[in-house]
Amino acid sequence: MNILVIGSGGREHALGWKIKQSDKVENLFFVPGNAGTSEIGTNLEGNVSDFAEIKSLILDNQIDLVVVGPEVPLVEGIHDYFASQPELKNLKVVGPKKTGAMLEGSKDFAKDFMLKYNIPTAKYFTVSPGNIKEGIAFLKTMKSPYVLKADGLAAGKGVLIIDSLEEAEKSLNEMLDGQFGAASAKVVIEEFLSGVEVSVFVITDGKNYKILPEAKDYKRIGEGDTGLNTGGMGAITPVPFATPEFMEKVEKGIIQPTVDGLQKENIEYNGFIFFGLINVNGDPYVIEYNVRMGDPETEAVMLRVKSDFVDLLEGAATGTLNNKNIEIDTRTAVTVMLVSGGYPGGYKKGKIISGTDKAENSIVFHAGTKTDNGNVVTAGGRVISISSYGNSMQEALETSYKNAEVICFDKKYYRKDLGFDL
Repeated sequence: MNILVIGSGGREHALGWKIKQSDKVENLFFVPGNAGTSEIGTNLEGNVSDFAEIKSLILDNQIDLVVVGPEVPLVEGIHDYFASQPELKNLKVVGPKKTGAMLEGSKDFAKDFMLKYNIPTAKYFTVSPGNIKEGIAFLKTMKSPYVLKADGLAAGKGVLIIDSLEEAEKSLNEMLDGQFGAASAKVVIEEFLSGVEVSVFVITDGKNYKILPEAKDYKRIGEGDTGLNTGGMGAITPVPFATPEFMEKVEKGIIQPTVDGLQKENIEYNGFIFFGLINVNGDPYVIEYNVRMGDPETEAVMLRVKSDFVDLLEGAATGTLNNKNIEIDTRTAVTVMLVSGGYPGGYKKGKIISGTDKAENSIVFHAGTKTDNGNVVTAGGRVISISSYGNSMQEALETSYKNAEVICFDKKYYRKDLGFDL
C-alpha cells in the first residue's frame, strides 16, 4: 500500500515512523514533510490547503491511503474534496469530513454538542457583537479567573485566562473586534475548572473506536508551568491518575456519548478524536475536542502502540475497526521538545542542527526543520522532539534529557521539569 501523510511537524514524523513499521506499507510519502520525514519516506512539495495540488500528488504517486495530520485542512474540508472527486473514489482517508471537524473548528458547536449529549464540561455562554450585553452579564455571574475562547481556529493562541472582571470585559471587546481575526468573531465565555489536564485519544470509524494511550502534555514555555502558552514542550504517557476507574468514567461519560452523538447527528466521522480533559476531584470534564492527534503527545503515544498501526488506520477508513486489535506497550514513553530561543515570541530560523545522529536510546522526531545546502537547519519554533522509553517516568526522562544535551543548535531551549506535577 502507498500511504501519504499530510503535514510537516513532529506529529507527522511520529505517525510516519509508526506507519513505516507495518508490513502493509510499500511506499511512504509526506506533504510537505520536514528534514526528518525525508529519512523514512519521500517528501513531496505541496501546500496542505491546496487540495487540487494534493489530488495530483495522490494520482501521480498511486496513493491508497491518506492520513491528514493537522486540523486546518480538515476544518477546510479536505476529506469532502477527496470524496467529491471521481478519480479518487477508491482512496481511503483518515480524518473527518468538514461537519465532524467542526468539533475543533468551532468551540460554540462543540459546547452545544456536549450540552445536547450530556457530556460533562464547564458552563459557558457564546457571545457575538449582537449579544455583548448578555455576555457581560454572564461574565458577572462567573467567579475569577475568567476564561475567554475564540470560537474558531487560532493556532492554539485563542484562549485567554484573566483574573480581573474589568480586564475580562476589555478583552472580550478586543476579541470581538478582531484580535484573533475571523476566529474571534464569536467568543465562548467559560467557567474556569481547576484540576490537572490529560489528553485522551481514540481512533474511530464513526461507530467503533479503540482507545489509544493517554498522555499529559506541557503547554507553558517556563518551568513550573509559567510563561506563555506554546504548541507543547513535551509529553508523558501513561498518566498516573488515569487509573482504570478514571478511564472507565471517561469512556462511559465522554467517549461513548461522543461517538453515539456523532451517529445521531448523522455526522460521518472517521479518524482521531482528541479529548482535552481535566480531572476535577476524580471526575473528568471536557475542556476541548480536537479532530486529530495532539502534538507533542503523538511523539510519545506512538511509542506505546504495539499493534500494526496501518491495520488500525485501514479499519478507521473502511468502517471495519471492530475487527482490529490494539495492543499497548506497558512501558513509559516521554518526549522532550527542543525549541528555538525566543519562542513562542520572535525567533530566528536557519540555525544549523548537529548531533541528531549521536542520540542514543531515543527516537529523534523532527518538527520545525528543513534541509539547506546539505545541512539540517531550524525552520520553526518547535524544532526537535526527543522520545524515549523507560520502566519509569524518571528513567525515560533521563534518557531524553541526556540526548537533549547532545543535540545542538544556537539558542536551543527545553524544559527540564517535565513530570514535576505527576
